[in-house]
Formats: sequence, structure tokens, C-alpha cells
Amino acid sequence: MERPADLAAAIDAAAGTLIAVLDSAASRHQLPPTQLRVLTLISNRQQTNVNGLAELLDVVPSSASRLCDRLEATGLLRRVADPRDRREVRLVPTAAALSLLGELAERRHRAVQAVLDRMPARTQHDLLLGLVAFARAAAQSVPEQQVDSAVQTA
Repeated sequence: MERPADLAAAIDAAAGTLIAVLDSAASRHQLPPTQLRVLTLISNRQQTNVNGLAELLDVVPSSASRLCDRLEATGLLRRVADPRDRREVRLVPTAAALSLLGELAERRHRAVQAVLDRMPARTQHDLLLGLVAFARAAAQSVPEQQVDSAVQTA
């Protein structure tokens, strides 16, 4: 079976639409997207420090530190000494941050489900099969960290 010439463009458009749906679900929060991304990253990586966060964000450590300062000031992040090496400081999301991320995930899920509910069941099934195949193919060609990051921020 030959691939339609506009498949990549259709996927790109669908990705943009999905991002818009997810962003609208997140719009209730006053937290900037970068800060939300930081909370997501550190909640999924227990041993993250400022330098590690800077690498994940592809920014200089001082920029990552300022982001952490803002999150700490709002009560969403704590800096704690690593029990194995007191010179090392780990970034830990607070209970409020985890609650916020859980609420956001639920709202995003409901927003996507509302779109899916407007699609025929057969189309939903085909979409599922296509997305699973796409994720497998992407995992073979994109480093795991980038796939994980893309999934978390989408």
C-alpha cells in the first residue's frame, strides 16, 4: 500500500491540533508552560539536580536555577540535600505540584476524550493502531530521552 503524499503534513496538522486541545485544557493555570515542563520533568526523574535540569531543558544552569527559584517561591518545588552526598542538591516537586500535575493530566485526558467521542468507533480504533505503530517507529529512530520529553510536553 502506498503512503499518501500528504501524510506527513496531515500528521503535523493533527499534532498542532492536539497541542491546541491540550493547551486549552491547561489554560486555567497561571503557570507558564516552561515552569509546567520543569515540574513534569522533575516529577518523572527522582534524582534531578539543577545541572541535570539544565541539560534536559538545553539551557545554561543559571537559567535553570532561576526557573527553580520561581517554582520554589510559589511552593511547587523544594531543593533538598541528597542523603548520599550532602553537597548535591536535588529538586523535588511538592505535594501541591504533584496535585497540580495530576489535575492537569485529568483535564487533558477529558479534553482528548471529548474529541474522540465525536469520532466513529472504527476511526478511533484505526487511530489507536496508527498511533501505536507510529510510537514504535519513532522509538527506533529517536533517542529515548527525546521521545519521553516529547510525550511529557505534548
